[in-house]
Amino acid sequence: MILAIVIGAGAGGGAIVFRWMIISFTRLFSGHEDYSAAGHTANPHVPWLGPWFVLLAPVVAGLIYGPLVTRFAPEARGHGVPEVMYAVAARGGRIPPQVTIVKALASALCIGGGGSVGREGPIVQIGSAWGSSLGRLTRMPENRMRILVACGAAGGIAATFNAPIAGPFFAMELILRDFAAESFSAVVLSSVTASVIGRAALGNHPFLDLPVFSLHSGWEYLIFVVLGIAIGTVGVGFTHILYWIEDACDWAWRGPERLRPAVGGLVLGGVLLVLPQMYGVGYPVLARAIDGRYVLWMLLILMAGKVIATSLTIGIGGSGGVFAPSLFIGAMGGTAFGVVVHDLFPGATASPGMYGLIGMGAAFAGATRAAITAVIILFELTGEYSIILPLMLAVVAATGVSRLLSKETIYTLKLTRRGVNLDAAHHGSVALLQKSTVGSVMESMPEPISAAVPLTAANHVVWMSANGILPVVGADQRYHGCVTARSVAEALSDPESDHETVSDVAIMPAKVTESASLAEALDALSGAEGTGIPVLDRDGSSVVGWLTYRAVLAALQGSRGAPPRVIEQESAVPSA
Repeated sequence: MILAIVIGAGAGGGAIVFRWMIISFTRLFSGHEDYSAAGHTANPHVPWLGPWFVLLAPVVAGLIYGPLVTRFAPEARGHGVPEVMYAVAARGGRIPPQVTIVKALASALCIGGGGSVGREGPIVQIGSAWGSSLGRLTRMPENRMRILVACGAAGGIAATFNAPIAGPFFAMELILRDFAAESFSAVVLSSVTASVIGRAALGNHPFLDLPVFSLHSGWEYLIFVVLGIAIGTVGVGFTHILYWIEDACDWAWRGPERLRPAVGGLVLGGVLLVLPQMYGVGYPVLARAIDGRYVLWMLLILMAGKVIATSLTIGIGGSGGVFAPSLFIGAMGGTAFGVVVHDLFPGATASPGMYGLIGMGAAFAGATRAAITAVIILFELTGEYSIILPLMLAVVAATGVSRLLSKETIYTLKLTRRGVNLDAAHHGSVALLQKSTVGSVMESMPEPISAAVPLTAANHVVWMSANGILPVVGADQRYHGCVTARSVAEALSDPESDHETVSDVAIMPAKVTESASLAEALDALSGAEGTGIPVLDRDGSSVVGWLTYRAVLAALQGSRGAPPRVIEQESAVPSA
C-alpha cells in the first residue's frame, strides 16, 4: 500500500511533467499551444515559411527522437500499452527503467512535432515503468510486481484525464486482465493519489467541456444500438488499417531505423499541410465537432484523416497512444451519424453532438473491447450522467460486433504479429495442462468402501480418509460413485433422514478417465466435493487411480518424480 501511494504520486507528477513537455514542444515546433485548432496559420517563430512549416516540424522532431528511441529504449516506439501488457503477462512486470525518460521525451517530441497520436499510451508506459522500477528496487516478487505496474498505469490515466475511477478499470481490464480484490485495492489507492496531485496542478473539472444533452424519445435507444454497431465497425477498421499502413512503411523503408521517423515525417507533414486538424492529439477539434461546428462531409474527412494520420505516425516509428485517436474517430463518425439521423427525424432525436459523444465510447470499445473502461472513462471525461444508458447500449453493441469481425484488438494484434499469444503468456500453464494426461499424474486409489456398509460404520473411515471422499463399490466390485464426509455427516445428523447405507448417500462426480488431459479434468475437480476425484478406466466401470489438487500442482511445478502418495486408512471397513 505504501508503494502504491508512492507510485501514484510519481505517476501523477509524471503526467503533469509529460503534459507540460507536450505543450512546450508544440509551442516550439508550431508556435501555438495546440496547432490543430489554429488552422492554416504560420509559425510565429518562422513566419516566412507560412503554413508550410508543418512539412518540416515532424522531420525535425523525428531527427531528435528517432536516434533516442533506437539507441536507448526500442520498446518506447509505438503506442506503448501492448508492451506493458506483455511485460505483465510474460516478464513478471519487468520494464527497463530508462523507458520512463525515453518514452516521455520521444512521445512529447512526436506529438509536439505534429504526430497525430494520443498521450494515454505514453503515460501508461511511463507510469508502469516507474512502478516496475520501484518493485525491482524493493525486491518484490513477480505477483506483486505486476500489481505495481498496474498501479503506475492507473495513476497515469487518472492524473492525465482527471479520471480516478477509469484509471483503475483501465489497469484491471487491459493490463492485469482480472479484478482480484487485493490488486484492485492497491490500484485504486494509486489512482486516488495520482488524481489528487493532478487536480492540484491541472484543476478539478471534466476533461471535455460540453453542452448538456438529453434524449427526446424512448425509441432512440434503438438508434444508439445501430450507432454502436456502425462505429464499432469503424473501430475495428481503424485497428486493421493501422497495421496495414505500418506494414507498408516496413516494406518501403530500407534505411537505418534511427532516421525512419525523420524521413517518414516528410510524408506526415504533407498530410498536416492538407489537414492541420490532425496536428497532435486534437482534442479542440473533437470538442468543436461535438459542438456542431462541422458539416457532414467535413466530419467524414476528419474521421478518415485521423485514421490515416495516426497510422502513418505509428508506421514511421513515432511514439504515442491510440486511445485519443480512437475517441477522435468515434466523435467524428458518431456526430456524422447523428447529423443524418437528426435530418431524418428532427423532432424525435437528440442533437448530433450526443451521438458524437456516444460514438467516442463505441469506437474505443470496438478497437479495444474494454467495455467497462469505455463506459466509465467517457462518463468521467465528460461529466455527463445523461449519456450512461445510451452509452452502455452502444458500447455493448460495439464490443459485440468487434468480437464478430476480429479475433484481436488494437492492443493484442501488435503482439500477435510478433508471435506472442497474450492469453498463453498470461496462463503459461495452459499448454502443460493440455499436454499432460490424468494417468501421468494420478495418485494411487484409496481403499474403496462397500455400498452396503451402514452409515454409522462408514462415518469414521470417511472422516479419516486423506481427501474426505472415498470411492464406493458394489458387491460385484464395480464403481458406484463416491461418498463424502459431508454427506455422511448430514445424513447422520438429520433425525428425519431415512438413509441407512453408503449407497443411499453416494454421489456420482463428473467422469474423468486416465486418458483425459489435465485441462479437461480441472473442471471436474473444481466442481467436486472434497479434494480429489476418482480416475476411471475407459468404460467407467472401475477406479484405477485418484486425482487431487496437489497432483496437478506438482505437474505445474515441473515435478517429474513419483506423485505423492495418500495417507493409508487406519482400518478397513469389512464388506457387508
